Amino acid sequence: MLSIDQGKKAVYYARSVIENFVRDKKIPENNLENVFGEKHGAFVTINTYPDHNLRGCIGIPLPVMSLKKAIEEGASSATNDPRFPSLSETELDNIIIEVTILGVPKEIKVDEPKEYLSNIEIGRDGLIVEKGFNKGLLLPQVPVEQKWNKEDFLSHTCIKAGLMPDAWFDRDTKISKFSGQIFYEIKPRGEIKEKKLDGSNS
Repeated sequence: MLSIDQGKKAVYYARSVIENFVRDKKIPENNLENVFGEKHGAFVTINTYPDHNLRGCIGIPLPVMSLKKAIEEGASSATNDPRFPSLSETELDNIIIEVTILGVPKEIKVDEPKEYLSNIEIGRDGLIVEKGFNKGLLLPQVPVEQKWNKEDFLSHTCIKAGLMPDAWFDRDTKISKFSGQIFYEIKPRGEIKEKKLDGSNS
């Protein structure tokens, strides 16, 4: 778990990477402390401000690199999310940045697909759906923001993986869950808080 101060540094760093990447400038060296050298998955989300529309969201799901590198990779890639036009320099004053630090995904083992529902908690879990070469991930905050129930969440994660919405009923579909710690800007370059999905923010 990151402290709020470490969370702020994560968002500051993501913002720095995004702004320098869009301006074709070298990403500045940043002496981030110990936790940023540990291996963690991380996603960087760019939202428009003040409308809070998604503008880009890409990350590293598994702890295969340092947290610092994962944030750097997610931040630079989110500026060129293939779902949207590339982020332009004129937009930098009108976006807010969110960084999600991921826990290690754990496969949900069930005897019957319906049992997935009792193994998932909205507001706590993110989901990864895998089948063959298809793979999709949705962060823990997504079903809360979209007001989905558990079946909606499973179905939309299947869709994210390029599968049919009911693919979670297939026995050869692998479903994993993970936790996420979320830090975000209130306004562009403004105050940074930790997002609690139960509605209480610090």
